[in-house]
Amino acid sequence: MADAPENPAEKPGEDAPAKINLALAVTGRRADGYHLLESLAVFTRKGDRIEAEPAETDALAITGRYASALAGHNLSDNLVARARDGLRAHLTARGQDAPAVALRLDKSLPIASGIGGGSADAAATLRLLRRLWQAEITDADLHLLALSLGADVPMCLKGRPLIARGIGDEIEPVEGIGALPMVLANPGVAVSTPAVFKALASPDNPPLPPLPETRDIGSMAKWVMEARNDLVAPALSLTPRIGTCLEAIRSTGSLTHAMSGSGATCFGIYESRDKAERAAMQISKEWPGWFVTATETV
Repeated sequence: MADAPENPAEKPGEDAPAKINLALAVTGRRADGYHLLESLAVFTRKGDRIEAEPAETDALAITGRYASALAGHNLSDNLVARARDGLRAHLTARGQDAPAVALRLDKSLPIASGIGGGSADAAATLRLLRRLWQAEITDADLHLLALSLGADVPMCLKGRPLIARGIGDEIEPVEGIGALPMVLANPGVAVSTPAVFKALASPDNPPLPPLPETRDIGSMAKWVMEARNDLVAPALSLTPRIGTCLEAIRSTGSLTHAMSGSGATCFGIYESRDKAERAAMQISKEWPGWFVTATETV
């Protein structure tokens, strides 16, 4: 994914890649109700996109396959608008210019689907406007601003393999994970993350197992198979179609299959991009109304 358009005539843009939780452990709960997590997250070449251009007044337009899912929503509450406003407030308080901007969100990812769509959009907006406004803001301050928008936004701001702990604010980069060919599939149901956490049997679970020293496709697929996502059971209790989605991926011969985040998006890891492409075609043929795509991690 490029940070800048190849064609100078194109609007400045930033990719907002899908965040995939390869595994997720719920390790506790704070007194304020926030759950403590440990998650290995990776990012794919499939995602939304944010574009921006100078304007007389702020504007936000939403296009793309899943734009209709946000129809009727108050755009001022959209994470893209909140990221714009938050960065502007930080800059103007320090005497920096942050002029009006017209933003366009190309919404290619389903909403409420466990792959960080809104958080990725907010993170991409912060990265894009930091460049467009030539913002003088430290990485530490940008991290705090991202965290104020949501627990997943700091992870998406990084956009590279990482382990997140705490409420998602403690981030440790992970090296050595190459491109993982994947299929992402969502059965077309939105899942409420608070409802999934409410249905969790226990918030006190052991941490994830150590990562393998060799982190090629086979080793990572084996690790995912042996690790876990503590949110699968409560998500399945609320949305049984997640089980259908997992079985659809398993039937294509994936090396492993699992659910991302709180669902309902599931993923499979494959030996090659070609096998992932064939698997995506098979699932799409069997379930034409689903969101299904072959991609790979970055």
